[in-house]
Amino acid sequence: MDSPTASATVDASTESAADNSARLEQLEREHSSLREEHETLRSQYMRIAADFDNFRKRQSRDQDDLKLQLTCSTLSEILPVVDNFERARQQLNPESEEAQSLHRSYQGLYKQLVDVLKQLGVAPMRVVGQDFDPTLHEAVLREPSDEHHEDVVIEELQRGYHLNGRVLRHAMVKVSMGPGPQGGAAARPDADADSSSAETGDSSDASA
Repeated sequence: MDSPTASATVDASTESAADNSARLEQLEREHSSLREEHETLRSQYMRIAADFDNFRKRQSRDQDDLKLQLTCSTLSEILPVVDNFERARQQLNPESEEAQSLHRSYQGLYKQLVDVLKQLGVAPMRVVGQDFDPTLHEAVLREPSDEHHEDVVIEELQRGYHLNGRVLRHAMVKVSMGPGPQGGAAARPDADADSSSAETGDSSDASA
């Protein structure tokens, strides 16, 4: 027969083990809950960080686009001035010393303007002899040409410009239509002559 003291000791141990087990289960539940909360907060943080990064990139692109638009708008207002300089340079023919001095001053101003445009990334197009490209050229005139095939730029009427590889202003050009009706008419008599010669030969063979 067990003594009362031994029974009390066993009961106390059993109760302590049960308490420890319950406490362990509670700690595990709390740990699981904290881990789920941590994952939720981490996911929210990652989403917020990604949204902020996308917002920052979008703001940077918008600012770059706005800056480019303002630059293009400003330069588009300056290009007619460059056109006037070009026309004046082609028309001026200074003869006197005073006129030559004025011409040199004008050339200096023009060079400064061109250098500033180059620093800003503006470059003139080279279009004569190139195939017509509607993304670069604006066809103002078309005419027959015996020297160029169809859809080749044969004359630049107004210079076009690029801005850092992007079209700032389309070039106004004259485009070849290829050989005109006269060229075709000149070719047909030769063909007719060859045909007549062939028919004459056939007739001669038949007579023989």
